[in-house]
Amino acid sequence: MRRIAVLLSVLAFALVSAPWPGASAAEEVNLYSYREPALIKPILDEFTRQTAIKVNSVYVDKGMLERLKAEGTNSPADAVLTVDVGRLEDMAEAGVLQPIKSAAIDRNIPAQYRHPDGLWVGLTTRARVFLVSKDRVKPGEIATYADLANPKLKGRICTRSGKHDYNVSLIAAMIDRHGEAAAKQWLSGVKANLARKPQGSDRSQAKAIVEGVCDVALLNTYYVGHMATNEKEPEQKSWVNSASIVFPDQAGRGAHVNISGAALTKSARNKAQAIRLVEFLSEDFAQKLYAELNFEFPVKPGAALHPLVASWGLFKADAPGLLGVAKHRAAASRLVDETGFDGAPGGS
Repeated sequence: MRRIAVLLSVLAFALVSAPWPGASAAEEVNLYSYREPALIKPILDEFTRQTAIKVNSVYVDKGMLERLKAEGTNSPADAVLTVDVGRLEDMAEAGVLQPIKSAAIDRNIPAQYRHPDGLWVGLTTRARVFLVSKDRVKPGEIATYADLANPKLKGRICTRSGKHDYNVSLIAAMIDRHGEAAAKQWLSGVKANLARKPQGSDRSQAKAIVEGVCDVALLNTYYVGHMATNEKEPEQKSWVNSASIVFPDQAGRGAHVNISGAALTKSARNKAQAIRLVEFLSEDFAQKLYAELNFEFPVKPGAALHPLVASWGLFKADAPGLLGVAKHRAAASRLVDETGFDGAPGGS
């Protein structure tokens, strides 16, 4: 199976990496990406236009780490693009990455969005926020993640499964902030306040607010952007227009954020070209476009926001907590089981 995985990877790149006339192998970079092809193609095309370095991108829907481990030193991948700090940390801990040393990246990306040893670089952030009914939630009624466990919200909260990466990361952040025992008590309180069994996607929670199922929902910010601009399913616009975004914990550590990021593989044969790609992704053009296409927040200070994202206002992000999130994900997943969070609403 290991040999088959390696062979499939080599064949996949062989199909997409035929050199341009007059091009040499040194003028290309091989990329494994968790990001949707339509999202990154305009950026990669511009990188090639500016640098003449061809990017051979393979979309990996799942199992990127397992693939890299199976391929070992024979992996054709020079760099990876992924979402979730946990996935990046898993790769770092598995030993399939190598440090990126770049003064340009150090200038562009604040230290809290970079691995302390340079093993990965954050490129954009998304915040885990509250979407609240404009009609049924008073301003200031819910302001912190701790408020989700307040009995005043009993029967008023909707969310997707606690086992989903988005919620596992949030629970891990609560462990990092308050300790595991307190986080378990908090999660039990949130469960007691659920309006229904955790289900669906983040979009489903917005729909549930309009339908009167709940008053408060947990969402990642970029879903609001996608729904607000969805021309194919215009009813989604009404979902977000009937609600407001609340960035939690603005008087404390800030709203929980996660990242999209890039890393250099240990097996990289086109190392210099891969580093140049990550540098490009940290620069103004890519930061602006990368963030705009998915309604995310660029991490480079001063990079332009999508006008809709800018309309949500400035907020304080708990960026220094990223490594703590990665560290506590296993414990967070265990707490979901221990509290029976994904079961019927009510006390555990």
